[in-house]
Amino acid sequence: MKIYTKKGDKGETALFSGQLVPKDNLRVAAYGEVDELNAFVGLARTCSVDGEIKELLKTVQKNLFVVGGDLATPPDSKTPKPVSRITPSHSQELEAAIDKIEEELKPLTTFILPTGSKDSCYLHICRSVCRRAERKAVSLSRCEKINEEVVIYLNRLSDFFFMLARLSNKRSHIQEEPW
Repeated sequence: MKIYTKKGDKGETALFSGQLVPKDNLRVAAYGEVDELNAFVGLARTCSVDGEIKELLKTVQKNLFVVGGDLATPPDSKTPKPVSRITPSHSQELEAAIDKIEEELKPLTTFILPTGSKDSCYLHICRSVCRRAERKAVSLSRCEKINEEVVIYLNRLSDFFFMLARLSNKRSHIQEEPW
């Protein structure tokens, strides 16, 4: 199978349902932001020196494919195959991981600068790209119907990246810098 199909040469792409939309459609932009986030998560995962963090990021990458597919498929679409959707359990898994990480960290009393170890900096980039993806999903939700669990998951995911960045600094013996 060739990687290029030439089907998008006129500025359109197909959603999973087969519906053709312009490539600058808000739905396409939303799952495009998630794709970019997944690439940054891959970078963070590849560069991490912490095996536990690598495994957590691998799970996130798999879930981001679910997010992308969910965003690419309007809830009422007729599709040739069932579409995986983000569910409350996805966010609950993140919450459990955040709670576990929090047990290892000192409570914050001030804002901190997004810096520290290389791993931590990559995770802060993931956090900020995740926030952008979340904003795009919210914009889409104002115009079209989406699975509301996607926005909840992305919101929780950015918190998760923040906590992972803090954990990475702690495990690297790097002090957080207050604002």
